[in-house]
Amino acid sequence: MAVVLSDILLQAVEKARPVWARIDALRLQNQHRVLQAFRRNGISEYHLFGTTGYGYNDPSREALGRVYADALQAETAMVQPQLISGTHAISACLFGVLRPGDHLLSISGAPYETLQRVIKGPGRRSLCAWGIEYEEVPLQEDGGIDIERSLAALKPETRMVMIQRSCGYAVRRALSVAQIAEATRAVHAVRPDVCVFVDNCYGEFVEELEPTAVGVDLMAGSLIKNPGGTLAPSGGYIAGRPEYVKAAADAVTAPGLGNKMGPTLGLGRILLQGLFLAPHIVGEALMGATVAAALFESLGFEVLPRVDDHRSDIVQIVRLEDPDLLLAVCRAVQSASPVDSMVRPEPGDLPGYDVPVVMAAGTFVQGSSLELSADGPMRPPYAVFLQGGASKEHVILALQTILSEVSELAEIIRASGAGGPEELS
Repeated sequence: MAVVLSDILLQAVEKARPVWARIDALRLQNQHRVLQAFRRNGISEYHLFGTTGYGYNDPSREALGRVYADALQAETAMVQPQLISGTHAISACLFGVLRPGDHLLSISGAPYETLQRVIKGPGRRSLCAWGIEYEEVPLQEDGGIDIERSLAALKPETRMVMIQRSCGYAVRRALSVAQIAEATRAVHAVRPDVCVFVDNCYGEFVEELEPTAVGVDLMAGSLIKNPGGTLAPSGGYIAGRPEYVKAAADAVTAPGLGNKMGPTLGLGRILLQGLFLAPHIVGEALMGATVAAALFESLGFEVLPRVDDHRSDIVQIVRLEDPDLLLAVCRAVQSASPVDSMVRPEPGDLPGYDVPVVMAAGTFVQGSSLELSADGPMRPPYAVFLQGGASKEHVILALQTILSEVSELAEIIRASGAGGPEELS
């Protein structure tokens, strides 16, 4: 049976199509970068098979560390399936580097909610409970880093400056590698001893350079986001300067053990293959995001980024301004998913969030954000955060489902005379 797309969606695809040429050029460059990392490190079939138990001399773990460091333009890297999330990897960096009496300065405003619990608690195991001072510098009104205020906030005790590249649940643009580079150079110019740390989640392979290529000392991310290429079933990475990666690795395992242990449990093949596929699939997600931006903007909604804006992560924000509409859009995305399409998302309480959050993610890997998902906190401006899409075709089909199932959007289309949605056959 033929698939019939609504006129307004076809128009959005056509509006996005010129941007796809830029994305194709980007992923060619990034695919070359990753391919060269595999070739330079001599990856062979031997490296696809790991160990069990303690994981001493695990060939997959050692290969993953070398290839990820090379692909992410870093000196060294730790990559393990035992790192269960981006928050876990970031937390290891914070607890590995910082000590009581140190000062941690976030220069990208407040981090996302679950990381705030790591930093401020409540509880006796947070950084602040350990006697680490924490301070934040808000972003400028245009979403950029306020370098002047950030430098003024440095103290003799400042040990780490932290930057969150993606938006979290803040309605703002992601920070570009160029913006991160400018801030890093400014900090190191006055305090070369300070560790500049970047939460790189959602940002890998979205630009031609990674933060560690522009002077960042340490960064971390999740394998079930961009770098896992939708294949990684779990895991995270920590990359950067050897002394900082070693400190974070000791926080993951135990002092002195660091990255010398940790079995890959037979996951080496799909973790390496996922990394190899990552530039291509990130490009597919970016192409899908441009269509989403074009579609929702044509319906009168504010979107971040806009269709032809420079992108620094895979997240597409749409300000829906209506709690019922947020629920309806998430439910439509869920119904267009390959897994659990029959599930009806409801807002729920999540650790670290002060309001209920609705999440749609019918993904093969639980929580995978490179597969298509949609979520948002139930608070104004009731923005939906769309991310991922293993293929742009899946994103387009999901957008058609949104048009078909969300009655409020059908009314907007009828009122505008733009042509109503058609049923998929």
